[in-house]
Amino acid sequence: MVRIGSHVSFSDKGLLNAANEAVSYGSGTFMIYTGAPQNTRRKPIENQYIEEGKAVMEQHGIGEIIVHAPYIINLGSYKDDTYELAVRFLQEEIRRTDYLGVKQIVLHPGAYTDKDAEYGLARIAQGLNEVLSGVKDTNVNIALETMAGKGTEMGRSFEELATIIEKVEDNGKLTVCLDTCHVSDAGYDIVNDLDGVLEQFDRTVGLDRIAVVHLNDSKNPKGASKDRHAPVGAGWIGFQAMHNVVHHEKLKHLPFILETPWIGKEDSSQRPMYEAEIALLGGTVKTRFGDGFLSDVERLAHFFTKQDIDPRAYVLQTWEVLKTDAKAKKADGREPMERLYDLIVADSLFPELNEEQINHRLTAWFAGEHLFATV
Repeated sequence: MVRIGSHVSFSDKGLLNAANEAVSYGSGTFMIYTGAPQNTRRKPIENQYIEEGKAVMEQHGIGEIIVHAPYIINLGSYKDDTYELAVRFLQEEIRRTDYLGVKQIVLHPGAYTDKDAEYGLARIAQGLNEVLSGVKDTNVNIALETMAGKGTEMGRSFEELATIIEKVEDNGKLTVCLDTCHVSDAGYDIVNDLDGVLEQFDRTVGLDRIAVVHLNDSKNPKGASKDRHAPVGAGWIGFQAMHNVVHHEKLKHLPFILETPWIGKEDSSQRPMYEAEIALLGGTVKTRFGDGFLSDVERLAHFFTKQDIDPRAYVLQTWEVLKTDAKAKKADGREPMERLYDLIVADSLFPELNEEQINHRLTAWFAGEHLFATV
């Protein structure tokens, strides 16, 4: 059985809070930051309700989980203070991860800013050597994340990851986090040639290095180098391609983590689609939501068919307009999911449902015929 989860909050009661949130989504795994990803302020890890959280995890069959390193770590920086902070802070995060008993900490490799790619790759490797030499007493691997190629960030190609790994002495402690949005935005065709992409990765880095997969659809087409996540099925990658990743013979043993955006008209009402996305990708929709949910999705499909709206065509056409027609975007900047939600509300199709419940059904509608073929 595949293990799918999401990023969950470590705030308030730490691991207990994270585990309970993950359970509410029907997760088989989850990912946390051990503190705010934008700063260095940290509560003592010993006080983060670790045993209570592990008890909830055990009760609900959640085993392996993932930690993500803070965004502010940049091992590629030429600035000594930034670089030294990155080394020291990453070592601290690794120790906190080890205390939790977690084996993988995901890291954005770094950006070279005012230098060049050659400098960035060497600097990142230098930093990883320093980091690893100081945490030899831990049992944590650093999972280098595949990046989209935004700005001067490194890890945008499999070759760059391979170069970094080659330059690190203790590279047995390096793994990889494969991010679906990032690899697509970096130019790899996981929609039409997933096997070819994985074969290329295997030749360049080695599939045995992949330790975790981030599941994110993309608001941009292949090769855009943008890194803007979309809900599953509501972006350029699409549900079927995401499903193919989860159930691929060479990947399905891994933990899968959703980082898809929260959806809602107002900030106060925004909610993630994690529960629906996990059930859809894991094939547990009927068990999770019941027959009434499936009937609602059928009704939704009939509603959109009458308006000649196909899920994939509509999503891609809307993103294309928003990407290429500045005038049209200024007149109506709504993203595909919001437009579809507004159509449903305007027709009073589900007056008894709230925004989150309607969006769950929209997420299921994006799965198309696949949804009903698996129930």
